[in-house]
Amino acid sequence: MENTQLEWAVEMLGITKAFPHVVANDNVTLRVKKNEVHALLGENGAGKSTLMSVLFGSYLPDSGVIKINQKEVHLKNPNDATALGIGMVHQHFKLVQNYTVAENIVLGAEPKTRWGLLDMRKAKKEVQALSDLYGLKVNPDDKIQDITVGMQQRVEILKVLYRKADIIIFDEPTAVLTPQEIDELMDIIRLLQKEGKTILLITHKLNEIKAVAGRCSILRRGKMIDTVDVSKTSEEELAELMVGRAVNFKIEKAPAKVGEAVLRIENLRVQNSRGFPAVDGLSLEVRAGEILGVAGVDGNGQSELCAALTGLAKPESGKIIFNGNDITNFSVRARIEAGMASVSEDRRRYGLVSEFTVGENAALKNYYKKFVKNKIFLDKAAMQKNGEALSKAFDIRGGEGGGEAGGMSGGNQQKLIIARELSMNASLLIFAQPTRGLDVGAIEFVRKKIVEARDSGKAVLLVSFELDEIMNLCDRIATISKGKIVGVYKAGQVNERQIGMMMAGKSFEGAGE
Repeated sequence: MENTQLEWAVEMLGITKAFPHVVANDNVTLRVKKNEVHALLGENGAGKSTLMSVLFGSYLPDSGVIKINQKEVHLKNPNDATALGIGMVHQHFKLVQNYTVAENIVLGAEPKTRWGLLDMRKAKKEVQALSDLYGLKVNPDDKIQDITVGMQQRVEILKVLYRKADIIIFDEPTAVLTPQEIDELMDIIRLLQKEGKTILLITHKLNEIKAVAGRCSILRRGKMIDTVDVSKTSEEELAELMVGRAVNFKIEKAPAKVGEAVLRIENLRVQNSRGFPAVDGLSLEVRAGEILGVAGVDGNGQSELCAALTGLAKPESGKIIFNGNDITNFSVRARIEAGMASVSEDRRRYGLVSEFTVGENAALKNYYKKFVKNKIFLDKAAMQKNGEALSKAFDIRGGEGGGEAGGMSGGNQQKLIIARELSMNASLLIFAQPTRGLDVGAIEFVRKKIVEARDSGKAVLLVSFELDEIMNLCDRIATISKGKIVGVYKAGQVNERQIGMMMAGKSFEGAGE
């Protein structure tokens, strides 16, 4: 019975939350049933994370009422939310890298001995028991810095479960996960629901909503648009509700007009951060006017390959030839000046400076050339004007008014980085996970921009875990496994199943190049 008050685990009634230059939530009402998976969908900057941060006590609403299990509550901070059984798994994990899994999970709620000392033995036992109960398979003794991103997310989930949360908020939980890890997370969410938990899921990925959610509420520019029954709503209808127009999931593109090789990688070998081989004798070339996609499971050398190409890692051996010049030992700046642009897979660490404005971030790579006065002083006004122009061209929300880039949503940060790199007029564009964390409308926009760059004669290297992105955009597809290229094929010569086989390291007998 839809209107029975006793059904609601969460009621957020008339919530308004404003920041300088933007109303993030505008009189939003959201009701979530007990023991349901309720998705929250919206464009980048639509106000989803802000609304959930209000529910978790991280922000105080300017107006409105919050009820938990039919009782009005006043959440002053996350501790109040935790006490009421509300937990939040954040998009950007809040873990101490040099602490163990167990130490991170119990941090702030540590079991004590009768003498008031930390009872680490009990902590490990409790963490192991929770891990076993939910099939999360974490090792309490592992250090965070030594485990995968997917495993770190499991630690975040265990932190919430350890504090006995009954209402769990997932904020963009799959933005940094591989396809296999995403499938595992969906299983975990189903299990949590089976155990009686109420789940709020913020995601841009429509297939994930269809996989696990019962109902979905859609936000657009801070306003609540609708709440729909997921089983009765198609992905196309969800996308249109989100962005206010029909979205084209398949990018139309003309046949590639391929030119000479812009980038040649010859027998490249690169070690990972632990000193083990990550890129193992890899050879590849990218030509002008084409998009070459690199498909592979995370951890097979893609990150190290991109780091070596952009100058962030020094190869052990091999050569990188760019426009006929050996740039293997060039600095990062020298590569940029030679005509290389890149979008890093880790936007917060390598893509931008959170404390800088949009304009300052947009000028990071050429400030010393384009944004100086009298050859000495930085021209902050010109930087801001350029940032505002890019914000308008790429629909970067939060880019107006000179606010810090760190205050924008993750998707808008990604659009800022892509806008900067595409405005560099480079001859080679390296994109690593370019649409990670973007909504379907922004994904469509960015993919069109990538195709436009290819059509203008630029060479594009696309590294993506999203097989549909590889299949949709690329003119040639190279699969990577254990640091080696398993095969290179023209678009249309292989299907997703065959690419998956090669990603697993199996050879495929087909019409390769």
